[in-house]
Amino acid sequence: MLYLSKLWLALKSEKGQSLVEYALILALVAIVVIGALSLLGGEAHDQMEHVADTIRDGVSENGG
Repeated sequence: MLYLSKLWLALKSEKGQSLVEYALILALVAIVVIGALSLLGGEAHDQMEHVADTIRDGVSENGG
């Protein structure tokens, strides 16, 4: 019984609350980042292909 009361006090402490708050913030940030990458991933891929094609064409024109 003493073990359960210590566990209960630990869960109610402010340290535990802070840890939970930080975990929730981290989860929210991760969700936002994943969402942004999902929305912008294709566009970024297209831009990188355009840059690669431009470099490739420039090298071909210069006899490389």
